Amino acid sequence: MRIALGIEYCGTAFHGWQSQAGGGTVQDALEAALCAIAGVPVGVLCAGRTDAGVHASHQVAHFDAPVDRPLTAWVRGVNSNLPEGVAVRWAQPVGDEFHARFSARGRRYRYLLLNRAQRPGLWAGRVGWYHGPLALAAMQEACARLLGEHDFSAFRAAGCQAKSPVKTMTRAEVRQCGSLFVFDFEASAFLHHMVRNLVGSLVYIGKGAQGPGWVDELLQMQDRTLAAPTFSPDGLYFRGPIYEPHWGLTDPEEDFLDGLLA
Repeated sequence: MRIALGIEYCGTAFHGWQSQAGGGTVQDALEAALCAIAGVPVGVLCAGRTDAGVHASHQVAHFDAPVDRPLTAWVRGVNSNLPEGVAVRWAQPVGDEFHARFSARGRRYRYLLLNRAQRPGLWAGRVGWYHGPLALAAMQEACARLLGEHDFSAFRAAGCQAKSPVKTMTRAEVRQCGSLFVFDFEASAFLHHMVRNLVGSLVYIGKGAQGPGWVDELLQMQDRTLAAPTFSPDGLYFRGPIYEPHWGLTDPEEDFLDGLLA
């Protein structure tokens, strides 16, 4: 039986999602916890790999259960074997044709940026930080220019393995909650470091180093070296994949990020 899992994690203590020889990744921790419940090795595949220091409020992964266990075992039982900072929120059986990554028609990310003179203390590792004043209206105008289908090569990491840099951005927004700027992005797919590179360039625009029209120039030039440096991973959250309704995998619980910023 194929099982889909909804997972949340704080990426601060992990070396990203994908399993590595030295361990220390979210995938390593999850597979070890599943093995403890199944009694045999279990491999998982996720909807969107995250880098070291990047968080997830609604990661989705799937695995083929080698033994019959109640769904509670894949949630409470697995959680009892997971380290602090990662937890399974739900487990649900899905058809064998479901794939956490390839069945997704889109993905969502949020970036939290603390904008004040002092670096974060309480939220260290969980928000990005910029010390100088930022103009919300300029960044909002720049975000609007990102919507639609574009070649995002200017925001692509050098080691990105995606077959094409052309993606369709369906949501690009920024709002301000006190000293916190909240960036939301939704697209058909994302390139490696794309969100962090977008935030870096939007901050340049917000601080007045460039105008909103700079986004158009970067998209047209398709040159990574012309855009701003990659921003910190600390404030980046993978908010989950978007699936067709027939999979029945819409998260029924309120995203804690929305609850926090309401």
